[in-house]
Formats: sequence, structure tokens, C-alpha cells
Amino acid sequence: MSPHTVFAQAAARLRTANPYAVDAALAALVLFAVSLQWLFPDEGDDPLSWQGWLLGAATAVPLVWRRRAPFATACAVSAATPAMAVYHAPPPDVMYGGLVVLYTMAARGLPWQRRVMLVGWTIGVAVTMHHKEDARPFEYAFHLLCMACAYALGSVARVQRAYTAELEDRARRLERERAADTARAIAQERSRIARDMHDVLAHAVSLMVVQAEAGPVVLRTDPERAEASFDAIAAAGRDAMGQLRRILGVLKAEQKGGTSPQPGVAALPALVRRVAESTGLRTELHTRGEPHAMAPDAEVAAYRVVQEALTNTVKHAYASCATVELDWGEDHLTLTVTDDGRGPAAPGRGHGLIGIRERAAACGGSAETGRGPDGGFRVAVRLPAAADLQAALE
Repeated sequence: MSPHTVFAQAAARLRTANPYAVDAALAALVLFAVSLQWLFPDEGDDPLSWQGWLLGAATAVPLVWRRRAPFATACAVSAATPAMAVYHAPPPDVMYGGLVVLYTMAARGLPWQRRVMLVGWTIGVAVTMHHKEDARPFEYAFHLLCMACAYALGSVARVQRAYTAELEDRARRLERERAADTARAIAQERSRIARDMHDVLAHAVSLMVVQAEAGPVVLRTDPERAEASFDAIAAAGRDAMGQLRRILGVLKAEQKGGTSPQPGVAALPALVRRVAESTGLRTELHTRGEPHAMAPDAEVAAYRVVQEALTNTVKHAYASCATVELDWGEDHLTLTVTDDGRGPAAPGRGHGLIGIRERAAACGGSAETGRGPDGGFRVAVRLPAAADLQAALE
């Protein structure tokens, strides 16, 4: 195992350890270093006294509270260290406690506290060394370099802690944004599925209801027409079942290459013809302009809009004629469905008209519903082309 790995593991264990236990151990270590002069006295060295030891202990014991009260601890050690130097029995050879509080203030102190401590200790060391007997030039450099190193290490620790906190906060924000995006995507997909289910079922059931109501009326007088009505009911049911299978196949991730795609603009003539044949509603389809490529969602939206508009005509309008117009522009398709009926009692309401507007908006288009210029009801939807849709979404 490399020394770097050993150091990293030790640092990780130290970060997860009880901070009070770590600070108490650090204070004990500093106290031991300060007491070395008493434990191993040298002949002819500086004088020793128990008062001097108490002053030395005062530079170590406050370190127990260095995280709970960093500035108060720094002040206590800052007062005890020069007092020990002035008492001179013995003077401190190395400012162990001072180095710890400088590191602590650089790592945890407020900006003004860091500046006060750094300036105060720099001046204090210079003054103390100036009044020290037989002070040598290298001692100035040694103490000042030790102070600078301790303060620099504390500053690095502070920056590293802030950087780590920022990364953790960013990770939490990204996680929340990812969860929000997932919830939004789920809600949009549910809304899309609900629109598809509504369009398929409402259209098919409406055709079935119209034919079922007409069947008994003509059963005795025109059996062939009654038989055609029942055939239309069966065809509408089969078509609805087919479209529901496609939707459920997508939900179950079972849609393979051989499965029929969702209907688009190319299927509109068959839709208009089927409505005319199954309901007796005179329905016409007119196309202007040159057809061009559209995004898959826009293709499905165009089909569903026309399907929903014709369903509303059959169910609510009491109309005899409906016209579907496709107006191809250079960068858009305008769909217009008009009838000569009375229109809905409350224009703009109902799930069908809401679904039309939602489909158009989801594709980057717009929808207008209301009474037509010559009476009846009119649905006008503008859908962008593939390139225009991409630009709108970007």
C-alpha cells in the first residue's frame, strides 16, 4: 500500500471521527510537546518553574474548544504565549499552540478574525524575538515561516471545505432537477396517453352511437342500410381496438418494427372517408399547397386534431356537412375543420377542445376554436414543419 493511500485513509478516518475527541487529543499532544522541557531538562538550560509550566499548559488546554469557540480559543492562546515568553521560565522554543490556533482561524474564522490573528501574531513574534536575549536572525525566519505555513494550510483547508460543500450542493441540486425533469416527463407522457385514449375512444364510440341509434330505425324499412350500420359499428370497434393495441404496445415496450405506426397526415383521406361512410355526414377534404415533411409528433397531432373535430361534429353539432382543409405553407401546415351545425353550447370547453389546444402547443403550434364565419363551428390549427419545429423547440 502506497504512502499516499495510507495518508488518504487516515485523513478520511480523521474527518469521520468525533471532533471533540480529536481536539482533546490534539490539546494533549500540544501539552506533551510543551512539557518536554520539564520532562527532559538540560543542564544549564533556561530556568524551569511550575508557574512557567502552567503558562505553557494555558497555550495547550484551550485547544479542546477550538471548534466550538475558535476565536475565544485563539484569544486565550494568544494571551498565554507572550506571557510565557515574558516570564521566561522557560520561554517557548516553538509556538505549538499558536500554530494550531493560526491554522484553526485560517480554516474556520471570519475574515476579520483571520486578519486580526495573522497581524497580531506577526507583530507579537517580531516584538518577542526582538526582546529575546541572544536571538539569532534565523530564529526570526523560522518562527515567521512556521506561522505562514500554518496559516496557509488552514486557508487551503477552508477553500477545500468550501469547494466540497459547493460540489455536494450542486449534486443535490442536480438530483432535485433530475427528479423534477423525470416527474415532468411522466406527467407529459400521461397527458399524451390520456389525449390519445380520449381521441381513439371518443371517435370510435361516437360513430358506434350514431350507427346504433340509426340501426333500429331502418331495420324494418331498409334491412340493407341497417346491415351497413352494424358493419360500420363493427369496423369502428375494430379500428379503435387496433389503435388501442398500438398505444398499449408503446406503454409495454412491445412495439417492434412490424407494428403499424401511429396515423399521420397521409391517413386523413381514409379518416374522412370512413366518417362519411359510417355516419352519413357529408364530409369533404381539400388540400392546397405542396405537402412537405413534418415531425412525427406533428403528424400524429394533425390526425388526432381532425379526428377530434369530426367527432365533435358528429356528437354535438347536428350538422349535415363538414369540410376539412389542409393548407400547406413553406414552413407550416394549417388544418381547418368547419361544419354547418350549431356548434357546442360552450365553445372552448370540454376535454376534446382542450386536447386539441394541448396537442398543437406540444408541437410548437397554435389552435383556435369558435364559430365559423358562415355559422357552424370552426377548428383551425397551425402546426410547424420539421425544421421550424426544431427551431421553435431550441
